[in-house]
Amino acid sequence: MAYELHIANKNYSSWSMRPWVLMKTLGIPFRETLTAFNDQGGPNPFDTFSPSGKVPVLVHKDLHIWDSLAIAEYLAESYPHAWPANAPARAWARSATAEMHSGFSALRDECSMNCSLTIELGEPSAALQGDLARLEALWLDGLSRFHGPWLGGSDFTTVDAFFAPVAIRLRGYCIALGADAMAYADRLLKQPYVVQWAHEAVEERLFDETHEQHCIQGRTVIDDRRKPVAD
Repeated sequence: MAYELHIANKNYSSWSMRPWVLMKTLGIPFRETLTAFNDQGGPNPFDTFSPSGKVPVLVHKDLHIWDSLAIAEYLAESYPHAWPANAPARAWARSATAEMHSGFSALRDECSMNCSLTIELGEPSAALQGDLARLEALWLDGLSRFHGPWLGGSDFTTVDAFFAPVAIRLRGYCIALGADAMAYADRLLKQPYVVQWAHEAVEERLFDETHEQHCIQGRTVIDDRRKPVAD
C-alpha cells in the first residue's frame, strides 16, 4: 500500500482524526499505524517516525509529511477533490481550514477532545465564548456562500474534515450554537467516517491520564461510554 498514516489515540488525537477522515472519505487506501501517547515519561514514541515528534505523519514512498494541513495539501496534489472544485469556494475553504489549524486556542484548551466522555462544561470563559461566536459565524458564512450541505458546497472536503473534531467537542461538552450551526455539526457527527472514528475511539483500551485529567479539569462527567480495561 502506497500510503501509511501514523496516528495517536483516536479518543484524544484531533490532529490525527483530520487526515484519517479525509483519506477515508476520498477513498485513498492507506495503512494505519497507531502509536499511543505516553504519559509515563521517557523517550517520545513519535520520534521514531515523526520529524517533529508529533502526529499525524503521512509516509509515502521515501517521504515523511508531518502536520495535518501539510498532509491535506500533499494529498490534494494527487486528489484535487480534497478541496472544493469551485475556485472561490476553494479559496474560502483554505482560509477557514488555516484558521482552524492555527486558531481557536480557548476551544482547544478548555474542551480537549475526548470521544468517549460527555462532560458538563459549566460557564464558558470569555475566551471560549469568543471562539464559539467566531466558529458559528465562520460556519454560517461558508454554508450561506456555497449553499451547503458542507462548508465548501455539495461535497465533503478538507475544510469539513478539519472541523469534524470540533463537532465531537460540541457534543462531548454539551455546547449549543444556533440552529443552522448545530445542524451542520450534526451532519459532521453523522458522516460515515466520523462515526467510524468515534466508534473505534470508544472501543480503544488506551487510556492516558494526562489527557483524561485535562478533559475533565474537575468537571462532572455525565457519561463514560468506554468499557474498563480488564484486570
